[in-house]
Amino acid sequence: MLPRALTTTRRAYASHPPKARLNISTDYSSTPLLHHSAKSALANKELSAEARNGTTQRINLFQAINSALAHALRSDQRVLLFGEDVAFGGVFRCSMNLANEFGDDRVFNTPLSEQGIVGFAIGAAMEGMRPVAEIQFADYVYPAFDQIVNEAAKCRYRAGSNGDAQSSGGLVIRMPSGGVGHGALYHSQSPESLFTHIPGMRVVIPRSPTQAKGLLLAAIASNDPVIFMEPKILYRAAVEHVPAEAYTLPLSTAEILKEGKDVTIISYGTPLYTCQSALEAAERDLKCSVELIDLRTVYPWDRQTVMSSVRKTGRCIVVHESMVNAGVGAEVAATIQEGCFLRLEAPVQRVAGWSTHPGLAYEKFNIPDVARVYDAVKTVLEY
Repeated sequence: MLPRALTTTRRAYASHPPKARLNISTDYSSTPLLHHSAKSALANKELSAEARNGTTQRINLFQAINSALAHALRSDQRVLLFGEDVAFGGVFRCSMNLANEFGDDRVFNTPLSEQGIVGFAIGAAMEGMRPVAEIQFADYVYPAFDQIVNEAAKCRYRAGSNGDAQSSGGLVIRMPSGGVGHGALYHSQSPESLFTHIPGMRVVIPRSPTQAKGLLLAAIASNDPVIFMEPKILYRAAVEHVPAEAYTLPLSTAEILKEGKDVTIISYGTPLYTCQSALEAAERDLKCSVELIDLRTVYPWDRQTVMSSVRKTGRCIVVHESMVNAGVGAEVAATIQEGCFLRLEAPVQRVAGWSTHPGLAYEKFNIPDVARVYDAVKTVLEY
């Protein structure tokens, strides 16, 4: 018989607590946030006519990224793809087989230097190329922060009337971001708010394979430099039917995932699945109607869609994984307070990561869970 200490030891981050009612694992096979049939996937009105009349593939998020990169490389000789281990497929396999198809002059490995990767990408973009630079983890982007903020974001502004010819448009910096349950200090960060302070950059975070493919192709085609942050926990977890044809989705346009009349929840990336579970429970228990919005682009974000929703519902909750202090939610909440003050029935609530570094065993307690979002809905309804 095993000693008692061994029989009671559990890894707290691996599964939900026994008898949990709210904080249970996301069922990606049934969530309404993913397309579980070809008919659903092709009904998206944002798709091009070619994509809507085509077929679908049931793939996960990293495969959708791979599909978008392959199309971009195939259709435009100016597109380059590079980063640490990219030619081998990358840590998360997003660039798998691309070096074989397109050659090592267009898909190649770089030295372990984030500043060098981004600096080279900016120079290539200014010479008319459309480079896609991969930072292996978002946690590693900080050495390149100076290049992004002082060069990439300012190229077009500094060039004045020559901005179209001398910008870093076409530059995309991809990076896996967010918690995965056991990433700890250097593999779990969500640093998107650091880049939302910088005019000249777009910051995009997809929630699903369909969104990842369309938004990445739009980012590569954009004449603005784009930070493209891929939620690493969704690389394999999120699987859905994705249009096989190439298509783009609009940048800086939020999407209303579910309409409601009593509360607006605003989020992006992985926490949207938490929000979906929370609103289902809240609507059942509290007899309310909740509207769910995916920002998709967190800078510059879609103010019109958000404020129209809040003016309708009068109550708003902003949810994100990154730290609450000076996060995306702070900007969204301030903007709503300015534009919707007379329509608000309760203070805007922020449900976000705590202002601390992610610890290894306690990472799951650092980011919003279903119970916290559920409690926020209850709070604004009872205010």
